[in-house]
Amino acid sequence: MIIAAAVALSLLLVWLVTGEAILLVVTAAGLIGLGGFLFVAARLQRPVDASGDTSPPDWSVAYSAIELDRAAVAISDRAGRLLCANGRFNLWFEGLQAPPDLGLSESDRELLLKAGRSAWRDGRASVDAISKRAITYRVDVKRTGAADEYLLWRFAQVESISTEALAIDLVAGKVGRALAQAGVMAVTVGPEGRVRSSNAAFALRAAGSETANIANRDCAALLRMDEKGTVYFAREGRHASPIRLLHVPLSADGPDGAAILLALDDDGRAAQDGAGHMHVEQLLSNLPLGLALVDRDGRFLFANDAFLRVAGVHDGKLPSYPGDLVVAEDKAAVSDTIRRYAGGQSMSGDIAVRLIDQPDEAIALSIAGLRGLGNAAVLLGLKDNSEEVKLKRQVAQATKMQAVGQLAGGVAHDFNNILTAIIGYCDLMLLRHPPGDSDYDDIQQIKNNSNRAASLTRQLLAFSRQQTLRPQILQLPDVVAEVSHLLKRLLGEGVQLEVNHSRGIGAVRADPGQLEQVIINLGVNARDAMPNGGTLRIETKPVSPADVRAMRSEILPIGEYALLSVSDTGTGIPRDHIGKIFEPFFTTKEVGKGTGLGLSTVYGIVKQSGGFIFADSEVGKGTRFDVYLPTHVGDVSAGEAKAEPVKETPEEEMWGNANILLVEDEDMVRAVAERALVRQGYTVETARDGEEGLQHFADGKRYDLIISDVVMPNMDGPSMARKLRADYGDVRILFMSGYAEEQLRQSINLDNVHFLPKPFSVQQIAEAVKNALKN
Repeated sequence: MIIAAAVALSLLLVWLVTGEAILLVVTAAGLIGLGGFLFVAARLQRPVDASGDTSPPDWSVAYSAIELDRAAVAISDRAGRLLCANGRFNLWFEGLQAPPDLGLSESDRELLLKAGRSAWRDGRASVDAISKRAITYRVDVKRTGAADEYLLWRFAQVESISTEALAIDLVAGKVGRALAQAGVMAVTVGPEGRVRSSNAAFALRAAGSETANIANRDCAALLRMDEKGTVYFAREGRHASPIRLLHVPLSADGPDGAAILLALDDDGRAAQDGAGHMHVEQLLSNLPLGLALVDRDGRFLFANDAFLRVAGVHDGKLPSYPGDLVVAEDKAAVSDTIRRYAGGQSMSGDIAVRLIDQPDEAIALSIAGLRGLGNAAVLLGLKDNSEEVKLKRQVAQATKMQAVGQLAGGVAHDFNNILTAIIGYCDLMLLRHPPGDSDYDDIQQIKNNSNRAASLTRQLLAFSRQQTLRPQILQLPDVVAEVSHLLKRLLGEGVQLEVNHSRGIGAVRADPGQLEQVIINLGVNARDAMPNGGTLRIETKPVSPADVRAMRSEILPIGEYALLSVSDTGTGIPRDHIGKIFEPFFTTKEVGKGTGLGLSTVYGIVKQSGGFIFADSEVGKGTRFDVYLPTHVGDVSAGEAKAEPVKETPEEEMWGNANILLVEDEDMVRAVAERALVRQGYTVETARDGEEGLQHFADGKRYDLIISDVVMPNMDGPSMARKLRADYGDVRILFMSGYAEEQLRQSINLDNVHFLPKPFSVQQIAEAVKNALKN
């Protein structure tokens, strides 16, 4: 009210002094504007919460609440300032920053920043694992506050089960004491052979006292062995009682890794009334390793949960004999080995077996002979190596595909040189044999078939990820819509096409023409797999990071993807072929009905676009191909400029009079390129490699343009170009190669160079030279 009265009085004085209405209006407008500015400034300096309370926030309640959490918790604002953090946050990360970066790797720091941005956008985000000082944390970020103006960060330690640490605690704890009371001596030994923990019975025999501290002592020094292989405690001297050792490995390293050693009197006096047997079972049941005990007749006495899981016993009903777990071909080997180990001296070994539950995968069955544990005569061990086998298969497949890709790329590169010569000479002959000439049709047929061969080399380059792509920002549903009309004609009347698009699919960055080729190749393969008709389904949908985590794939990185799924109801692919379908020239079609390059081309295009492709098939029910393309991060609305269509240059505009140096190691390519350029009016000199090209400049010659192959003996094209520009200034360079332009530009690392892909025609090299001379 006071401010309003002051404003009114000021306006009245202005009116009385001047009597000008316009001045009065201007003054009133200025006062109103100034008042509005001050009001907005005050609001920005002190934000108002949803309840209208303008008092500063009280963080004491929030601090008391987050102190109760066992994780590290912090609260930050939109500016990234840390407003509140509990004691564990300050202890673990030492820096009052949000997100914390002290001691974190650059990749983990980027993960936290990305999680923060996602939380501001979506309300919450998470990071499965970041590491600091060998400790792994899971991070959860949530947008909070009355006006959603804060981020709540929670860092929880991820606890992992260590088999060795668990065994140390068991032997030193209650289980170890129970074994000692039954006369079973137990000790855990590290990979370096030093004692980690022991029970009282072992300490008494090894050091003379149940409370003796033998940790970190060399376990081998506590024992001795005579010439017959009998084991004794070294401390007991010549009158020592023989003992028998049972070796239980704790890692995949076998005898060389950490282990539990169970020592028993060799005369069998230990484990009376089965007490030792019972406590050994208790120890084995607590270990996350597949272990079982078998008697002298080969019957199971005990198996822990891990053994049952690996052996494929899902109902808990353990069979009577170990041989009942393996395929028929391995039964005799398992029975004979158990019988030999049960009746002979203490020894151990591994045999490869195939379980009934996994007949196609061989796993290692460890067998060790026992004595002194009552009826127990043999210890069996099964290792769950399914993940290891899977990873080995994937690595082997990836290595094989990489090797085949390098071979395919090399073949395509050399073949492109041959095709360049064939197509070039055909063009030159067609200039002398116009339509109507008796030889015109024959020459045209040679050129057409050469172009078909060139398309095969492009497919090989696609598989080896060395083709030239023109990526754009696009939507998968739009690409599917563009190619659907052509695909319907290719499928024929017997195959029904179903297309389904989900909402919220992110944009991807790919070459639209090559992506259409992926869909067509998959569609044509599906059609051939349905000779009696069927249904081809094409689906697109978004895939979130949570969906990727749920897949538990070892290949697909966590991120956001756009999924293109192509499935059919055809004959399916046999299991022994599914791992070979992406290899070039592998085909199950009849001779003459397929080149075997369709799926290899698809594989190469997807991988070169940064995506992933997976195949799943069941014989008689159909096949599904899933293509995961990473969503594009950036300004989607802006997109990328589409490539301009190549305009045909009139013949009269192709003539020139420039001096050109042509550097090419292939004689046939050099000859056809020279003839094509001389015909267009250029003065052309040639060189066989980079060193000969440099010699022309050293002799005082100068050229308006250098046309050079990239890969040459002695000195390659890029090395020659760098030397020329360093000595003679900005020389125009036109590179020609059968490899991909993007790949070459990255390896060449030269600015202002032009590129001509092989194979090329007479018209194409003339156009490329004309464009290079203009710039």
